Amino acid sequence: MVKIALDPTPLHHSHSLLELPAAVHALGYDHLQLTPHRDMIPFFRHPKADDDLVDAFAAACRDAGVQIASVLPVLRWSGPDEEARRAAVKHWKRVIEITLRLGVGVINTEFSGRPELQEESERQFYWSMEELLPIIEREGLQVLIDPHPDDFVEDGLEALRVIRGLNSPNVGLAYVACHTFHYGGNTAEIMAAAGHRLGLVHVADTFDHRRSHGLRYITNPPGSAARVHQHLKIGDGDVDWDAFFGGLGRLGFLDRDDAVVVSSVFAEDEAVDEVSRYQLEQIRARIAAAPRD
Repeated sequence: MVKIALDPTPLHHSHSLLELPAAVHALGYDHLQLTPHRDMIPFFRHPKADDDLVDAFAAACRDAGVQIASVLPVLRWSGPDEEARRAAVKHWKRVIEITLRLGVGVINTEFSGRPELQEESERQFYWSMEELLPIIEREGLQVLIDPHPDDFVEDGLEALRVIRGLNSPNVGLAYVACHTFHYGGNTAEIMAAAGHRLGLVHVADTFDHRRSHGLRYITNPPGSAARVHQHLKIGDGDVDWDAFFGGLGRLGFLDRDDAVVVSSVFAEDEAVDEVSRYQLEQIRARIAAAPRD
């Protein structure tokens, strides 16, 4: 059965790193996603945890009865700046060490390039993977990548092409539901094309920024290149959840032991307990009701 995990980002401001596992368990989850945290793996910078802290976090998870479903670093490994790219590769190597020490087999991440420099960023991504992929394959890790809004690849099908170009069974797709409308809005087509390469999904809602003739959101100045989305609870946006869970069900994703569903609502920190429990209830019910082929 698929693992259901909580992204504890909304708890980062109220709990220390070592308090997170118990807090996640109190909300009803058996798994967590280790997302960027200033004491472990911060955004874009070198990891800050030594082996003692990594071991202490693993022990806190064991004591709480919570497993780590995935580790999520966000590093500029596709950045067009060459010095920053080389630094990101160094950071990645430490992330891999931390992941293995925690006993985790899944890393999910972003391409982290620039949309205005697509060709250059794609080139940098492949340069980084030339160095990292042998390590990833040797250690038996699965790396699942989200084509995040404002990245050098945002379209879901194009992201699969980039991933396929690595020619490695160890690299696949992470599908973030609240990025659906930046992916192209074609959930069923992307999931079917991904097949077994889809290994992890994030469950959060968002509005379709393309609706109302592009005026679903209004940004200033007009014509701004900013990408806008939310991480709302299920039902508060425009994501078609029947299509989402139906696509996963027909793909066999929901019955895989190695697949991960992550609740990742970031918009309501003031109601984190209520929202997290609601998300878990919704996810379980929708998994049970999803059609299977």
